Amino acid sequence: MLIKNARIVTRDEEFIGVVRVENGIVADVAPGTTQVPEAEDWQGDYLLPGFVELHTDNLEKHLAPRPGVTWNVDAAFVIHDAQIAAAGITTVFDSLAIGSRTDAGLRGSQIHRDAVSALDRLAAHHFLRADHYLHLRCEVGTEDVVDLFEEFGNHRLVQLASVMDHTPGQRQWSDPAKWRQYQERNGKWSDEKAEAALIELAELQARYAHVHRQTIVERCKALDLSMASHDDTLVEHVEEAVRDGIAISEFPTTMVAARMARQHGQVTVMGAPNVVRGGSHSGNVSALELAKADLLDILSSDYVPSSLMMAAFQLVRDAGWSLPRAIATVSLAPAKAVGLDDRGAIEIGLRADMVRVGLSDVFPVPRATYVCGMRVA
Repeated sequence: MLIKNARIVTRDEEFIGVVRVENGIVADVAPGTTQVPEAEDWQGDYLLPGFVELHTDNLEKHLAPRPGVTWNVDAAFVIHDAQIAAAGITTVFDSLAIGSRTDAGLRGSQIHRDAVSALDRLAAHHFLRADHYLHLRCEVGTEDVVDLFEEFGNHRLVQLASVMDHTPGQRQWSDPAKWRQYQERNGKWSDEKAEAALIELAELQARYAHVHRQTIVERCKALDLSMASHDDTLVEHVEEAVRDGIAISEFPTTMVAARMARQHGQVTVMGAPNVVRGGSHSGNVSALELAKADLLDILSSDYVPSSLMMAAFQLVRDAGWSLPRAIATVSLAPAKAVGLDDRGAIEIGLRADMVRVGLSDVFPVPRATYVCGMRVA
């Protein structure tokens, strides 16, 4: 495969040039052009590295498209995969939120068993477009989270685990009123129901959170899994994560926590929807504020796959970043954070995971996605 007249974005620069792909690997990258008649002319469109997504809840949206509705698991995986690929994501860590809670969405061992089986089955038949891994999101203040981790943690595709505590009154839900507002998105709660849920969740946290967090951290170390700490808010939260050997600070909710993470050498992950919307949906720190303060390393699409591309280009306009630096937040930086050293940049010897992008005014439009040089969307 030979591509010419592409605006190539490498880890350091952008230029009009030529890319040659052999056996799924980038074989050559050079400025200029070629006279080879078989070369595919990209007519000045961007040639970006394929995006690497570490945390997406998009699969769960397809598994449960409405409250009380569970969809066919294979069908859910196929359309999730298609959306991911169409958004320019070539490597995706599908989130499985383990730990059963009455206020949470899709939790439960059977649906996760079915999802993992579907992933294995579809991947074995080469029906998936993107390269899929699993991210175990571990709700530590629950009774069954350790048992579920034991069930899924050894799976060959589990490469990342995060420890999280969504108990209202701290971290993401420091304001319990925001937590209640989020819970009421599918129907109004009575004051009695909300108060009973707050009491129950506080009791579960007191009983399980600390011991289960430590157990999961030790299991991750034994399995050599990358680890993330979720929704760190206070200095103490970051210091705990550092003591636990956690290298990824996922969605710090305050500037203080993000600064502390940087001081300790952690990489920070923020939501691309936060960038696109201009702020957090739950009232936490703005990702753009962190970008302007040089405290943002990685973007995650979280609940909107297309937000990765939009947010990367928005960092150029709104934070004053160079395009190579912005694109690295959705490609090279996440790949490095989880030890995937064979991808993440347009570079000789790396996988030819690529995205062709046109611009409609300032809006980036994904036109084609390639995994190991093969077009998948």
